[in-house]
Amino acid sequence: MSDLYQVAESVSIFKVVLWCFYPMAALVLIELLLRAVNDNDDDDFGGGKGIMVGDMKPAYAPSGA
Repeated sequence: MSDLYQVAESVSIFKVVLWCFYPMAALVLIELLLRAVNDNDDDDFGGGKGIMVGDMKPAYAPSGA
């Protein structure tokens, strides 16, 4: 038990807090890298419905809505 106490005394609280944030920072970095690689975010040619700003016709809604 004294070994555990010595190890706990030798580690600073700053290092403990940083170790809590390392995994989250790694996940955020991976997310940013994946978003930078995936640049196919336009919906103009994939069958998406784009409504022009000047086109004031109401959008289609199913009758059961």
